[in-house]
This record gives sequence, structure tokens and C-alpha cells, in this order.
Amino acid sequence: MLEFWIPLAVSLLLVILFESDILPVGWESAYGSKEFFIAVAMELITICAIPLAMRLFKFKRVHRELTDDPDNREKNLLKWGSCRLGLLCLPLFLNTLFYYMFMNVAFGYMGIILALCLFFVYPSLRRCNDETASR
Repeated sequence: MLEFWIPLAVSLLLVILFESDILPVGWESAYGSKEFFIAVAMELITICAIPLAMRLFKFKRVHRELTDDPDNREKNLLKWGSCRLGLLCLPLFLNTLFYYMFMNVAFGYMGIILALCLFFVYPSLRRCNDETASR
């Protein structure tokens, strides 16, 4: 649960710090080519990370690790659940930071989409039990 809430809290803290003018806004906005390359990279990362994170537990190898070995289910769930959350949280944090660095709304929109996607993989106890249950 901490891996779910801490990145959201840190991103929200960044928003609060930038919006209240404690941290400077748009300090990199003069560098157009740098902004372009970072935007393209973040768009590709975001477009690839979302479906990968959503379908990660459906891959045969991952599904087998989560359901076949009863002794290591918790360890494997922690490993793959952390991977899934990292796929969404790291780009969320970076998009939030880049939005305020460049004041480019594309980063803001990608960050919002990633934040919304996090709630589709919310690590509730029921979901953890369902994902490690043998079928």
C-alpha cells in the first residue's frame, strides 16, 4: 500500500510546492529541443507503461509465479506488484516534474492519465487474494 500512496503523495506535494511558488516554475522552458525530446520520450514511456502495467499479471510467466507456488506467492506478488506500480508511478512523478519544468500541458495530461490508471491496479486485499488464487 505504501508503494501505491507514497508516489501519489510525493506528486501531490510537488504540485503544491510549485503552485504555491515555493519552487520556481518553467525554468527550462527556453530550451525547445530539449523539451521536445523529453516529451517524445515520456509519451512513448507512458503509452507503453499503461497497457503493460494493466496486463502484467495476465502474462503466463507472471501468472504462473503468482498462482503455482503456494510457498512463494506473497514474495512473488510483492515483486510483480512493485513492478506494476513502478511502471505507473515513476512516469507519473517524472511527468509531474517535467510539467513544471517546461510548463507543457502534455506532461500534465500524461500525469493525470497515469494517476487515474493507478486506481485500476489498487492493491486491495481482495485483489491480492484474487490474483494469487489458483484457477
